[in-house]
Amino acid sequence: MFPPTPDEMVQRGFDDFAERWNPIIDVFDEVGLRFALEVHPSEIAYDYWTAKRALDAVGNRPGFGLNFDPSHFMWQDLDPVGFISEFRDRIYNVHCKESKRQLNGRNGRLGSHLPWADSRRGWDFVSIGHGDVPGDGIIGSLNEIGYEGPLSIEWEDAGMDRERGAPESLEFLRKAAFGKAGAPSTRAFSTQN
Repeated sequence: MFPPTPDEMVQRGFDDFAERWNPIIDVFDEVGLRFALEVHPSEIAYDYWTAKRALDAVGNRPGFGLNFDPSHFMWQDLDPVGFISEFRDRIYNVHCKESKRQLNGRNGRLGSHLPWADSRRGWDFVSIGHGDVPGDGIIGSLNEIGYEGPLSIEWEDAGMDRERGAPESLEFLRKAAFGKAGAPSTRAFSTQN
């Protein structure tokens, strides 16, 4: 950003965030709920460092976690698999959606104020299996951390009809090795029993 935001202003934002959210988390704790903030540009947590800082701001309380949506990681050039490993105990919800980068020297990462599905955009949301998200790595990482929470198909693919894409996305998830069905083998390749 230009001009750069002063560090003091950023810190005031995180302090305000904690002041507003801690009383809400108190109520969540009382009634046994957890909140999952989507790590998403325009939120206080939009990448690795801001997610860490937001969690730190509220004292890393268990009532406040993260919604993981890999589509936002791809167009920002972030590592979604590493994020899962790092925030393993804080991922409370997963959005199943992808994005496709179309950076060709003219199309920019910031979208150029162009509508969704415009081929001049530098990236766009697409349905599962049609983007740049490393599906196998994400599935493996979610299995590795023992994630058993919800998988939500979030539809934002402006270039595909929902009647076709939604069933295709659901079938993709059914075939994916999530949860116990995707658990690693109990035997190593070279062992014999």
